[in-house]
Amino acid sequence: QVQLVESGGGLVKVGGSLRLSCAASVSTLKDYNMGWFRQAPGKEREFVATVNWDESAIQYSDSVKGRFTISRDSPKKTLYLQMNSLKPEDTAVYYCHAEQIYDASNFWGQGTQVIVSS
Repeated sequence: QVQLVESGGGLVKVGGSLRLSCAASVSTLKDYNMGWFRQAPGKEREFVATVNWDESAIQYSDSVKGRFTISRDSPKKTLYLQMNSLKPEDTAVYYCHAEQIYDASNFWGQGTQVIVSS
């Protein structure tokens, strides 16, 4: 069973930065497409950013493009989300996601809270 453990959330002021991390208990990240999603209070979970298994394709939602950067460190088996120029509307619980490329199994982390105060 794959376990994903997020960290790095917290309280930050408008315009500030945070870096989220997601440690994956897998043999290799190259078996997984990975991404970040978020869910604000009273709203559905939404896509933030994804990176595919060989890092040849990265996608961002329009709301974070140019401000957030997704990356992965394969030796450390860790996914990152660098978040800059944070806005109050970025306040949400951020979830790490992994999709196994061979059988499409999906895995989620427990989430980490990000609060952006104005």
